[in-house]
Amino acid sequence: DEISRRYRFVPAEIKVEEHHIAVYSGKKDDKIIRADHPQPLLKGSLVSESLETAILNAKYVNVLPFYRQEREFERYGVHISRQDMANWTIQCAERYLAIMYDYLHSKLYTFSVLQADETTVFVNKDGRPAGSKSYMWVYTTEKSTHPVVIFEYQKTRAASHPKEFLAGYQGYLCCDGYEAYHTLGRNITICGCWVHARRHYSNAVKALQDNTERTDELNVSREALRRIGELFDIDKAYRSLSTDERLEKRQKELRVKADEYFEWVRSKVGTVPPKSETGKGLTYSMNQKNYLLACLSTADVPLDNSEAERKIRNFVISRKNFVLIDTVNGANASAILFSLAETAKANNLRPYEYFKYLLEEIPVHMDDTIDKFNDHLEKLLPWSEDLPTGIRKQ
Repeated sequence: DEISRRYRFVPAEIKVEEHHIAVYSGKKDDKIIRADHPQPLLKGSLVSESLETAILNAKYVNVLPFYRQEREFERYGVHISRQDMANWTIQCAERYLAIMYDYLHSKLYTFSVLQADETTVFVNKDGRPAGSKSYMWVYTTEKSTHPVVIFEYQKTRAASHPKEFLAGYQGYLCCDGYEAYHTLGRNITICGCWVHARRHYSNAVKALQDNTERTDELNVSREALRRIGELFDIDKAYRSLSTDERLEKRQKELRVKADEYFEWVRSKVGTVPPKSETGKGLTYSMNQKNYLLACLSTADVPLDNSEAERKIRNFVISRKNFVLIDTVNGANASAILFSLAETAKANNLRPYEYFKYLLEEIPVHMDDTIDKFNDHLEKLLPWSEDLPTGIRKQ
C-alpha cells in the first residue's frame, strides 16, 4: 500500500469537571465527615491547573494578552473575563510559582558568569504620576547546560536594585555601559559588551554611506567595525580549545589586537565631531576600556552581552501587545512567569507541560518541612532527570 500523510488539526475544547463529594454527619456528636476529593487550585474559584496553564502559556510564551484570550474564550462559548485571568495568574504566581522563582534565583549564585540587562515597562497603578517609567531587569547565565533566566520588576533604574539582587554573588557580570552595574562591589568583575561598543559605528555607517561630504568620518567607523569584527573572529576560533588553552590565547593573541584597537581609537579622538555617531563610538570605547578588556582575564566570559538581550526579547515583544501592566502585583507576577517561561525554553522544555506540572506538584507539598520541600524543588528544576516524560522536547 502507498502511505499518504497529512496533518489534522483538532481544536481545543473546554469541559466542566464535576466532583461529587459525599458528606456524612454523625447523630451523636454531629461531626461532619467529607470524603477525599481533589483540592482546588484556588479556593472558591472555577480555575483548574490545565486552564491556568493554558492562560499562562498563551500570555507568557505566545505573547497573547488577556483581552485577546477573553475574546477567544467567548468563541468557545465560555465567558472568562480578563479580570478573572489576571487575578488567577497573580494568585498562582504569588502562592505557588514564586517558590520555584526564588529557588532558581538562588541557583544563579552557583554560576561563575552572568549577564544582565534591563528594559522599560509602564505600570498603571504604582503610586506615581501616569506615564512614569518602571523597569524589568533580567539576569541570565551564559550559555550552559543548566541555563537560568530571572526577571525582576523595579520602579526605577537605580543602582541599588542589581546590588541587592546580586548581594553575595561572586563572579563575572557581562553588561552594557550603564553605570549602575559598575557599583556592585569588589566580588563582581564587570565585563563590558563589544557589541555595544560597535553600535555607534554601525549607526554612522548606515547614515553616512551615501554622504560624500563626510567620507573621512565614514572611513573611521568602517575601520572600527573591521577591528572589532576581527576580535570576534579571533575569539570564535578559540571555542574548540580547552579552558586553559583558550585563556592563554586570549591573553596573548587577543590582547594584542585589543590593545591595538584602543591605540587606534586614541589616535582618532578629535579627528571627528565628538557628538557625531562616530565620535560617540570613540568616546564610548575609551570610557569603557577597562570593562571591555576584562574578558581577557578569563576564558569563559563572552565578548558581548547578547545572551541577556536575547532573553529579554520575548518580554519586549509582549510589551508591544499589552502596552502596560495594571498593578505592581501584576508586574511582579509577570517577572516570575516570564522567568519560568524563558528558563523552560532555554532548557529545551515544553513550557505548557512544565507550567502544568509545577501547578500540580507545588500545591500538594506546601505543608512539607523545609528540607523535604527543598528536596522536592530539586526534582522540579528544569534540568532535573526526575521530570516526567513529555515535558522535555525530544
